[in-house]
Amino acid sequence: TWLDPVLRPVERTTYRLMRIGPAEEQNWKQYTFAMLALSLVGCVFTYAILRLQNLLPLNPQGFAAVNPDLAFNTAASFTTNTNWQNYGGESALSYFSQMVGLAFHNFVSAATGIAIAAALVRAIARHTAKTIGNFWVDLIRITYYLLLPICLIFAVFLVSQGMIQNFKPYTKATLVEPMKMRVEKKSDQGETIKGPDGKAVTEEQTVTEQNIVQGPMASQVAIKMLGTNGGGYVNANAAHPFENPTPLSNFLQMLSIFAVGSGLTYYLGRMVKNQKHGWTVWAAMVTLFLGGVLLCWWAESSGNPIHQHLGVATADGNMEGKEVRFGIFNSALFATVTTDASCGAVNSMHDSFTALGGFVPLFNIQLGEIIIGGVGAGLYGMLVFVVLAVFIAGLMVGRTPEYLGKKIEAYDVKMAMLSLLILAISILGFAAWAVVSKWGLAGLNNNGPHGLSEILYAFSSGAGNNGSAFAGLSGNTPWYNTTLGLDMLFGRFLMIVPIMALAGSLAQKKVAPPSAGTFPVHGGTFLILLLGTVLLVGALNFLPALTLGPIVEHVLTQGGKLF
Repeated sequence: TWLDPVLRPVERTTYRLMRIGPAEEQNWKQYTFAMLALSLVGCVFTYAILRLQNLLPLNPQGFAAVNPDLAFNTAASFTTNTNWQNYGGESALSYFSQMVGLAFHNFVSAATGIAIAAALVRAIARHTAKTIGNFWVDLIRITYYLLLPICLIFAVFLVSQGMIQNFKPYTKATLVEPMKMRVEKKSDQGETIKGPDGKAVTEEQTVTEQNIVQGPMASQVAIKMLGTNGGGYVNANAAHPFENPTPLSNFLQMLSIFAVGSGLTYYLGRMVKNQKHGWTVWAAMVTLFLGGVLLCWWAESSGNPIHQHLGVATADGNMEGKEVRFGIFNSALFATVTTDASCGAVNSMHDSFTALGGFVPLFNIQLGEIIIGGVGAGLYGMLVFVVLAVFIAGLMVGRTPEYLGKKIEAYDVKMAMLSLLILAISILGFAAWAVVSKWGLAGLNNNGPHGLSEILYAFSSGAGNNGSAFAGLSGNTPWYNTTLGLDMLFGRFLMIVPIMALAGSLAQKKVAPPSAGTFPVHGGTFLILLLGTVLLVGALNFLPALTLGPIVEHVLTQGGKLF
C-alpha cells in the first residue's frame, strides 16, 4: 500500500520485538488460542489499571480506584468490544484509565474481530489447507495499516468540529441560579451507601457550580466509532455537545460506524473470487437495516400512544429522551445504526423510545449483530447464516449442500448452530435469572413489560457485544456487574470458538467444480433465502421474550396503560 514506506519498517520491528515469524501460519486451534491469550492478558491489564487508578498519573481530578466488581465489568466490557458502561466516564475515570486502559482495547478488540473475519474468509477461499493465517500478523497489520491511520484522520476532523482534545483539569463554572437536587450519598471512601432495600441512599444538595469535562476526547471518539466500540468518554455519550458537536459530526459518526463492517463484504467477494456473492451479503444487511430504520422512525414520529389516548396533540412525535439538536429521525437512525453494528454509542436514550421504537434496537442486537455488524464480527456472524442458508437450500432440492464448491457437512452445521445457541442461552439464561431474583428486580426503573425489556436489553447488549442500554436499568451493583461481565465474555469468546472450528473445517475441504445442480450464492433467490434464514432462525429464539416485553407493552399502551 502507499503506507508501506513508513509502516513496513515499524511492522518488521514489531515482529522482531515480539519474536514473530510473519511467514509462519497457524491452524485454527493455534489461531484461537493466540486470540484468547491476548484477550485474557488485556483484560487483566485493564482491571489492574482501574483498581490502581488513584496511584497512576494523568488523574487531575483525583478520582479514586474503581470498585472490584465494576472494574471486572469494565475490563470484560472493553476486552470483548462491548463497551457497556456502568459508570459515568467524566465522574469516574482518569485520563490515564481512558487512554491506556480503555483505548488500548478499542484498537485491539476491533482488530481481533477483523482478524477472526479474515481468518474465516481465508478458510473459505483456500482448499485442502491446514492453516488459516497468523493471528499476530493479522492483528498488527490491521492496527497499523487500517485502524491507526483512519482514526488519526477522523480525530483531526472531529477536532475541527469543536470536539475537545487536551489534558486540562475540568473547568468549574459558577451557576447563575443555584439549584437543589438529590444525589447518591457517598462514604468517606467514595463508595455509594446502600439502604436496607439494596438501593442507593440519596441526600439533597444545593449545587452552585458545574464541572465542565476536559481531556483527550477526540482521539477516544474516533476509535470508538470506527472500531464499533461505542464506549462514551462521557456518560451522555454522543448526545453530549463535546462528544458530538455538530450535525455534520453526527452524520459522519453514523457513517463511520458502518464503514469498516460494510467494506468487509467487498473483501469477502474479492477473496473468494465471487464479487456478486459479496454484494449479495451486503444487500441482505442493508435490507434489514432499512427495515429497522423505517419501523423505528415511524414509531417515534407517531408519538406516545398514551398521549394519543388522552387526546394530547403529538404532531412532533415522541421527543422524550431525544437530543433536540438532531430530532426524531436522526435519533431513530442513530439508534438503528449503532445496534446494527454492535457499536453501542447513542445520541438518545433508548429507554424513552416507544415500545415498537425500542423493539427495533433490541431485535437488531438479538439477531447477533449481523446487520453490517461489528468490525469483523458482523461478517463472521452473517457467514454463519450463509452456511445455514446453503444447508437449507440443499435440503430443499435433495442435494448435498455446497458453499462456493465446498460440501457443507454435519460438523459444519453443528458448529454454526452452536455459535447461535450460545448467544441465545447467554441472553435468555441471564435475563431469566435476573427477573426471578431480588438483585435483578432492584435495578429496575419501570415495572411490567417495560421492566422486562430493560433487563432483556441489558443481557442482549452484553452477549451481543453492543454496549448500549435501556437507561432505566441501574446496573452498577455487584450482581449486575458480575453477571453482565460473564454475559459479555460468553457472547464474545464462546461464540468465536465454534466459528473458528468451522473455519478449520472449511479450509481443509476440496473445491468441487460447479454443476447444473449447484445452488448460486448470489442474486435475488439467494438474497431472499438468506433473509428468511436470518429472520426465522435468528429471531425465533427470542420471539417469546420479545412478545412479553415490547410487543405486549405496545398493545397495552394502545389501551392507555402506563409503565
